[in-house]
Amino acid sequence: MLIRRGFYRWQFAAAIVLPVWLLIGYAIFGSSGWGVLGLMFATPVAFVMLGVVALLVAARPDVRREKAVAWSDVAVLGAWHLLIIAAGFYGPTGITFAVLAMVGGIAAFWYAIWRLLRDGARRVRATMDEYERLVAEGSPAQGVGGDARRAPADDAGEVIVIREERRWEERRG
Repeated sequence: MLIRRGFYRWQFAAAIVLPVWLLIGYAIFGSSGWGVLGLMFATPVAFVMLGVVALLVAARPDVRREKAVAWSDVAVLGAWHLLIIAAGFYGPTGITFAVLAMVGGIAAFWYAIWRLLRDGARRVRATMDEYERLVAEGSPAQGVGGDARRAPADDAGEVIVIREERRWEERRG
C-alpha cells in the first residue's frame, strides 16, 4: 500500500518533474540543434499528457477514496515514466526511447480512460443491483411491491365540486 500511495502522489509531481528532466537531460547530454526543436514540442506535450493521465487516474472513485493507485496503474504508468526518463539521457538510443515514450503515453492515456469507464460501469451496475434488490423486497418507503399499502385507485376519498352560477343579466352586461 505504501508504494501505491507514493505513486499516487508521484504521478502529480511527475507532470512537472519529467518534462523538466527532459530539459535538464538535453542541457547535459544533448548534442544537436534539431534536438532543441524536438524538445520545444516534446516538453509541453509531455506536461499535458502526464497531467491529463494523472487526472484520469485520480478521477476514479476507488483511487480517490484510498489515495492509492492500483498495481496495474503502477505497472503501466511506471513503465511510461521510465521511458520518459530514459529518453532524457539523449544517448545513441535516445530516439528509440523517445518513440517508445510517445507510444507509452498513448497507451497510458487509453488505459486510464478504459479503467475510468470500467470502474464507472461497475459502480452503476452495483447501484442498479441494489435498486433491483430493494424493489424485489418491496420497500414500503418507496411504495413499491410487497407490503406497500396504497389506497385503491377508485377510492379517491371525498370529492368537492364547485359550481358557479350566473344570472342572465350578469352574463350579458
